[in-house]
Amino acid sequence: MNSNNPKDQKSSKSNPTNLQVLYEDNHLIVINKRVGDIVQGDKTGDTPLSEVVKQYLKEKYNKPGNVYLGVVHRLDRPTSGIVLFAKTSKALPRLNKLFSEGNTQKIYWAVVQNAPRDQQETLTHWLVRNPKQNKSYAHDKEVPNSKKAVLEYRLLKKLDNYYLLEIDLKTGRHHQIRAQLAAIGCCIKGDLKYGADRSNKNGGIHLHARSLELKHPVQKEIISFEAPPPDDPVWNSCL
Repeated sequence: MNSNNPKDQKSSKSNPTNLQVLYEDNHLIVINKRVGDIVQGDKTGDTPLSEVVKQYLKEKYNKPGNVYLGVVHRLDRPTSGIVLFAKTSKALPRLNKLFSEGNTQKIYWAVVQNAPRDQQETLTHWLVRNPKQNKSYAHDKEVPNSKKAVLEYRLLKKLDNYYLLEIDLKTGRHHQIRAQLAAIGCCIKGDLKYGADRSNKNGGIHLHARSLELKHPVQKEIISFEAPPPDDPVWNSCL
């Protein structure tokens, strides 16, 4: 039985019995990813979310053999929120095209340590990725091997010790939100890699893929999803 209750997010990682399914039809399935889940397999050897979703579908529909599932986009391991998977080979290339061409609206929430300089602003940087460090560096001007990164933020709420920003992501670069916010002195709570004072107890960061809007790859109507943030005191104070 899958769970949409944000209280269940206290479980450390997703599994087929606690998976938070936000939406499912014949062509796609949308999951609220927990902190600590990896979307695709990596060198850690940990079970990725894609395999968890396959197992969930296999059990739900009593499917023999392998279950088809296509990975469309990813979230960093310490980040929570919306991840969309394709359930059919017809949907996957269409979804890939929507994401690669920027024909989706991706809204994130970020809890940051310092107040931004403006209530609302468009940030443009050029990011250079360092694979050895698994980190991206933001530059104000174009430099060799850099990729342009654009986002819009607005201040949603002032918390007791932090600030809640809503981010409209215009491009999809490696660690983009983390690197761009750090570049303006607004590092994300718990994000040691990008300058936070201390880590969070669960090893995650306070960055959450809050909503996603796109055209259905087969039925063609506009669909949208919203994911509740993890159940912790800071996120709860944002609601």
